Amino acid sequence: MAKPAVRAAGGFRAIFYFVKKALSAGGLWKSWKRLRSNNACKTCALGMGGQAGGLVDEGGHFPSVCKKSIQVQAGDMAAAIPEGFFRFTSIEQMAGMSPAQLEAQGRLAFPIIAEPGDRYYRPISWEEAYDKTAAALRAAPPEEAFFYASGRSSNEAAFLFQLFARAYGSANIHNCSYYCHQASGVALSKIYGSGTASVVLEDLHKADFVMVIGANPPSNHPRLITQLMQLRRRGGKVLVVNPLKELGLQRFRVPSDWRSLLFGSSIANLYIQPHIGADIALLKAILKGVIEGGGVDEQFVSEHATGWAEVEADARAQNADQLAEAAGVPRAQIDQAVEMILSAKRGIFCWAMGITHHAHGVDNILELANLAMARGWLGREGAGLLPIRGHSNVQGVGSVGVAPALKAAFAEQMEARYGITVPAESGQDTYASMMAALEGRIRVSVQLGGNLYHSNPDADWAARALQNIPLTFQVSTQLNTGHAHGRGKTTIVVPALVRDEETQLTMQESMFNFVRISDGGQEAPEGEPRSEVDIIASLAERVLPERRFDWSELRSHEALRKAIGAVVPGYQPAGNVDPERKEFQVVGRTFHAPRFGTEDGKARFHVTQVPEYSRGPDEYQLMTIRSEGQFNTVVYEEEDLYRGNTTRDVVMMSAEDAERNGWSEGERVRVTTEVGSMSASVAITDIRAGNLAMYFPEANCLVPRKLDALSKTPAFKSVQARLESESGRQSEPVAEAG
Repeated sequence: MAKPAVRAAGGFRAIFYFVKKALSAGGLWKSWKRLRSNNACKTCALGMGGQAGGLVDEGGHFPSVCKKSIQVQAGDMAAAIPEGFFRFTSIEQMAGMSPAQLEAQGRLAFPIIAEPGDRYYRPISWEEAYDKTAAALRAAPPEEAFFYASGRSSNEAAFLFQLFARAYGSANIHNCSYYCHQASGVALSKIYGSGTASVVLEDLHKADFVMVIGANPPSNHPRLITQLMQLRRRGGKVLVVNPLKELGLQRFRVPSDWRSLLFGSSIANLYIQPHIGADIALLKAILKGVIEGGGVDEQFVSEHATGWAEVEADARAQNADQLAEAAGVPRAQIDQAVEMILSAKRGIFCWAMGITHHAHGVDNILELANLAMARGWLGREGAGLLPIRGHSNVQGVGSVGVAPALKAAFAEQMEARYGITVPAESGQDTYASMMAALEGRIRVSVQLGGNLYHSNPDADWAARALQNIPLTFQVSTQLNTGHAHGRGKTTIVVPALVRDEETQLTMQESMFNFVRISDGGQEAPEGEPRSEVDIIASLAERVLPERRFDWSELRSHEALRKAIGAVVPGYQPAGNVDPERKEFQVVGRTFHAPRFGTEDGKARFHVTQVPEYSRGPDEYQLMTIRSEGQFNTVVYEEEDLYRGNTTRDVVMMSAEDAERNGWSEGERVRVTTEVGSMSASVAITDIRAGNLAMYFPEANCLVPRKLDALSKTPAFKSVQARLESESGRQSEPVAEAG
């Protein structure tokens, strides 16, 4: 079995890594000053920085920092890519480079273009980049264009981006949450009328129970571990649900806490490993135990919610042993989980893409909410639901309108202020635009950050779809695999400033619905990078009719904030940010009293069904996962320190499955699904037998185009796979569930 190089996550290795990365980015002092500047962190949406100062969280704790912060900051502080790279490196050669190798080239410094038949990218002027893209947009029917944004951008840039798209006439407007937490937004809107977390950071300080399900915070949201450590210290309990045993969810050394750094901190009181995709069966079993144990908050379910009678009847009708077998979890562990929940007074349920990346992702969250609400853990302090969002401003980007449909109040204000028509029907979701591109129904794509190619399932299909677009305009800071595999017939890539290099203030929103203000003003790399707001405005004024808008006003971040305050529900304080730079909580989203954002003010229970898998006897359940050395599609380190993997072309499997097939650590096997095949090395790890894990995005070539019907989120973790040794030996039947 591959053994991690450390016995606990975090610790002195994390500190040494911080120093190493800081030195590579120009020195300790230079990196420290940039991290300490009054700018919001550029990694996960747990949030830190802003006007409290860099490395300070919403509660005022210092230092609040993690490896992700320094990884992204070091990348942003890298030297500019020289022109010679594009002169001597063909697109074919770029296509052979890994995500980490492309990232390591540095910052984009000038616009580049590749046209049909070109083997190399070449420099292009800003004016030519704008003119070519504008001409393509003017020539295309608006319904044959789509606009895509990552969570990197500021609220100001995102608001202008969606205004441009709607004024142009297209509702095909997406942000990257469609492929991560869209299932959360859909489910939470059904439950309590708001698509975001019901809690604030302070609620974690008041809870005495936290469930972390389908998430790996030590690698992806490390600052959350500090909250779990503190909860344990005050006597609270942490329940972890994850098919894969993660080192950092068992033991973590928090570098900013001397006791934890020296002696380590236990995180999970109980660690349950269900089969991949079996969460509903597990949650129903726990809910049944809570009901039978007398743990239902009768006042909450009768006075502050609807649908409880149906959910209770469904839970009571379930066979507990059958649910445990379907989940692959011993009954004794389910009983332990029930006892933990019954003994707690205030609980918070946290999840990430281990829950959303399924064909039943919305139902996963509905069932999780059923459990929380049965205990009355919604609409009170120290209790509620918390989707752990992975990109620093993906929630803010969605808040200010980067979505294919707007709520009625938002749409009415947009129409009144800007004289545009917002159609009642939704535009295409991200997957629908990808299908339209493959079918030749997309002529232009405008992409504000991100790597749409490697965010998609079925990598071969994604490449064919994106390469079928006549013109793609991408706003980027560094190179990624999308610039080689996911480019259009003509692709223009222009360099942008990152948020702490902006010359004007910007806003970002955390996963707790708290809006931070970033000062910008840090040193930009050599070359020609421009503000995202300026890039969008410069393109839009060439596309829209002359004098359609006052472009000097729309280049002003302060003016954009005033517009956001007037137009976006809950964002009224944005209009008064200048000059006091006062940060604020978005109004109407978090609930500390049992009155919710639904029409009648009550929360909603929902009956769900346990999914049925038609898995063959020689098939495994496969999920794609991230490492602690990456951020979304960006890979910084090939090594996964916490799992003991030194390369990313591995398939993680249980010792039981490896022994049954006679496979040893490092043996090459071929992993095959209905859409692709990939060679990988066996990495024996502590995962539920019958299940496999491989790295995203490299294993996207194995992920079928299966979607959650309600959210249109791809099922990156509902993949049936077969294995065979590359030496020719066939695999044995997979162990039965249970």
